[in-house]
Amino acid sequence: MAEPTTSSLASLPSVERVLTGAETAPLIEHFGRAAVTDAVRAVLDELRRELAAGAVPAVVAELGARVAHRLAREFEPPLRPVFNLTGTVLHTNLGRAVLPPEAVAAMAEAAGASNLEYDLEKGARGDRDDHVERILTKLTGAEAATVVNNNAAAVLLVLNSLALGKEVPTSRGELIEIGGSFRMPDIMARSGCRLREVGTTNRTHLADYAAAIGPKTGLVMKVHASNYAIEGFTAAPDEAELARLCHGRGLPFVIDLGSGALVDLARFGLPHEPTPMEAFAAGADLVTFSGDKLLGGPQAGIIVGRADLVAKVKRNPLKRALRLDKTTIAALAAVLMLYADPERLPLRLPTLRALARPLAEIRALAERLAAPLAARLDGFEVAVVPCDSQIGSGALPTQRIASMGLALTPRGKRGAGAALQRLAAAFRALPVPVIGRVHEGAFVLDLRCLEDETRFAEQLGALRP
Repeated sequence: MAEPTTSSLASLPSVERVLTGAETAPLIEHFGRAAVTDAVRAVLDELRRELAAGAVPAVVAELGARVAHRLAREFEPPLRPVFNLTGTVLHTNLGRAVLPPEAVAAMAEAAGASNLEYDLEKGARGDRDDHVERILTKLTGAEAATVVNNNAAAVLLVLNSLALGKEVPTSRGELIEIGGSFRMPDIMARSGCRLREVGTTNRTHLADYAAAIGPKTGLVMKVHASNYAIEGFTAAPDEAELARLCHGRGLPFVIDLGSGALVDLARFGLPHEPTPMEAFAAGADLVTFSGDKLLGGPQAGIIVGRADLVAKVKRNPLKRALRLDKTTIAALAAVLMLYADPERLPLRLPTLRALARPLAEIRALAERLAAPLAARLDGFEVAVVPCDSQIGSGALPTQRIASMGLALTPRGKRGAGAALQRLAAAFRALPVPVIGRVHEGAFVLDLRCLEDETRFAEQLGALRP
């Protein structure tokens, strides 16, 4: 390898010369002089190292483009839109529910000064919960409502407010673990109450709860096992019977629904998921559920139920630490308002629209995209295939929804695994990253959640497998 000559190193311009060049002016206008200066220094250092390693001096001509590329990469927003073609509609790693345009617009409107905690009619301090409490009580039939930043926080706040230092009987079959290794027993411990396990993993009876209730009991909690299912020889007491037992002993009966559907999904051809309304009909005093799962809104934890219990929860100092910000409240309110017109929910709520999307529509989409994809992938077979979508985020874990997708299979068996990984990386490197899944020797794109067909197809020209 040839040693770099003095002349080749000398051919590198100074930092100041680059900064005063015509190519750099628009970069300074966009990114600021300080950031461009740092980028120029970094690129010049790279070029010196390359020249020292024997690179040809012609590489210097790339300086302007490399500075621009470095700045674009450095200032790229950390949160980027992606195409979720994994087959999991509510994908925790990909942001769960897609917000409707009404929610996005509401967030933008609320981003400036707003009446977050100001009563415009009275001209005095207000309560941020007021913006969602009225519609939540109307939709669920609850007496009162409050909101926090996620459902785990809602459960923790309820337990800490109503059962601090006391026991909480809960079935062993409901001691769930949710995403990120958060476990219900751990949440109970952090809330300051003591878990009292009752029954067995697969069978818990009313008598088990009755035996566990005593002078140290703070409340009884039932946890909807939304992210797994126990089948076979099982038993659980009827919620109405459990509510009567609790009320007979003067205890609150709390149900954690987790996913929190606000309508009967069966009316849209989907499996049924318990609703807060059904929980109250059974006698629940408080119900907690998520805002960003089946409800289809932003990340939030919702607490609805008896007015006296909600008031006690709101007086807890932890409530301030767990409260929602103004843009999330605006988005949640906008999503909840869509439920006033349940017949049009599948058209207006992206989560429900994706879940209820007709199979024929997805198949037609797959058939339109097969040829453009095949034209870009010389080393792969592209086939329209049936596949199974899932709801995700712990909702209805055993249920699958028939879908259609594209299977991209390497033509040769040798090195097929590495080829699939390179292909997956190439799709992730697109301007709008495409996230699929490797399954049974193919890279599969489940098209259930693909709505912007035009944008997806237009960027295929940038695919470099």
